[in-house]
Amino acid sequence: MTLHHELSGPADAPVLVLGNSLGTTTALWEPQLPELAERFRVLRYDHRGHGGSPASRGPRRIDDLAEDVLELLDALGVRRVSYCGVSMGAMVGMWLAGHAPERIDRLVLCCTTATYDTARPWEERAAAVRANGTGSIAPAVVSRWFTPALRERSPQTVARFEHMLSTVDDESYAGCCEALGELDLRAVLSKIVAPTAVIAGARDEATPPESLRAIADAIPGASLSVVDAAHLANVEAPDAVAEILREHLK
Repeated sequence: MTLHHELSGPADAPVLVLGNSLGTTTALWEPQLPELAERFRVLRYDHRGHGGSPASRGPRRIDDLAEDVLELLDALGVRRVSYCGVSMGAMVGMWLAGHAPERIDRLVLCCTTATYDTARPWEERAAAVRANGTGSIAPAVVSRWFTPALRERSPQTVARFEHMLSTVDDESYAGCCEALGELDLRAVLSKIVAPTAVIAGARDEATPPESLRAIADAIPGASLSVVDAAHLANVEAPDAVAEILREHLK
């Protein structure tokens, strides 16, 4: 699996990997990219079947997505990185920091969870996408990504993310849903040694602040910040998230 990726910033700077949420592409990180690229060699990538990455029948586990990233780093000759992820991208970051701690310098986990109470919603979403395509679920899913205030203030942002989700390969998306349905990273958290910043969206219904508190409590020395946003906090509260990244990724 050769993931589509983009590199920005000085070639000799420390590498910072940015991981996306399910249904989004490298464009997710555009609000923070200009500042981050001044200090880091920023590596953005697309998950399987997202953006420019090839489709696949799978993944079936979060391990598959994380191993894709390790293969990409190896192909680029990059040994050690800092990693920032949103939602599914943060799940990949937890897996990497727990299973390959020698590869992760610093870690940022935004609007995510280590496990879900039940797999049923993910199984139902996978079935819906296989039957009717990602476009059929885009309005309902994206409505949970942003607060009502953002949706009213910036309908163009909502439309852009609905289109982004609608372009994701159906089978790849369904496979990701199944991977999230069986997600359980709780045993990994105590093994993470990279300095970790955890960011919660105060109005995030998909991964509520208590999910992020559980992660921060389980990772030794982790900090928790809560910003005024829903699920895609780095888009809705770009300045607040940028400040956290600025302080943590020193």
